[in-house]
Amino acid sequence: MRIFGIIPVLLLLAAPAMTFADKAKTVDELAAMYNVSSCKGCHAQIFDEWSKSIHSRSLVGTGSTMGAMKGMIDPALLKTFTKSGAKEIQDIKVEHFAFCFKCHLPQIKDATDEVAQQLAKAIMDGDRATLEKVNINCLVCHNLKAIVHKWQDGEPEKGVVYGSKDGSHADKVYNAMKKSVILNDVVMCGQCHGLGPNFEFSQPSQCATLYGSYLHAYIPTGGDETCQDCHMKKSGKGHTMPAYRDPDMVKMAVNVDVDAKAYKVLPRPGDLIPMAAVTVKIANKAGHRIPDG
Repeated sequence: MRIFGIIPVLLLLAAPAMTFADKAKTVDELAAMYNVSSCKGCHAQIFDEWSKSIHSRSLVGTGSTMGAMKGMIDPALLKTFTKSGAKEIQDIKVEHFAFCFKCHLPQIKDATDEVAQQLAKAIMDGDRATLEKVNINCLVCHNLKAIVHKWQDGEPEKGVVYGSKDGSHADKVYNAMKKSVILNDVVMCGQCHGLGPNFEFSQPSQCATLYGSYLHAYIPTGGDETCQDCHMKKSGKGHTMPAYRDPDMVKMAVNVDVDAKAYKVLPRPGDLIPMAAVTVKIANKAGHRIPDG
């Protein structure tokens, strides 16, 4: 039986000697802190789905993400944002990446400014190998982002994997499982696929506004399906979580009707020109704006 949505994730970290109190000083150290390679042992299908997803290469995307981040660094950060305090790569700090990495790499909170500089250099150099070492993975969703209402539910606990139930977990570091109240809810996805500009940052920005579209357009018209319903369950593609680049998702998201009428024009004797009038109607069936992110 195929299981979607909330899952307990088995994590055997490759570098358990690094404590949560440490700040990663290199990209490799940050990758080790969030190493999920051992999840494949118990969740092979889910791990394979995730490895094919955009989440698994969140700093690269399809290439456009990396290109957008390159433009964010230069000319934006280093030239246009004259009050940022950054003139060169070595001036870049974690805070300079806040409005991008809030979604694309939230674990940057556990890294030093040196890591931000290494990632900035990798982005400018087009170094995919370095950028693909860190991503949105099992730990990001099943621990770091598994709790939203912290005054009511507390902070995500160290050594806990959040899934569908409470219990023990056969792992030296992540030895407990706890139920998350949001992993099947749209607010889980809404943390990144958001409402609009993040005004809490010094330079507000928000690439994706799907959650806002969902709340303000889909729900008021009687919609009741979640992000997970369409992008994981109905699509049949689980943790791949496909979007508009996937042909099957396109079929689910829009109706396209095309009507064409052929005719000929005779502008002058002996010069008969074939013509066509084409009408295309596209109806949005998705629970949000399209395209968006």
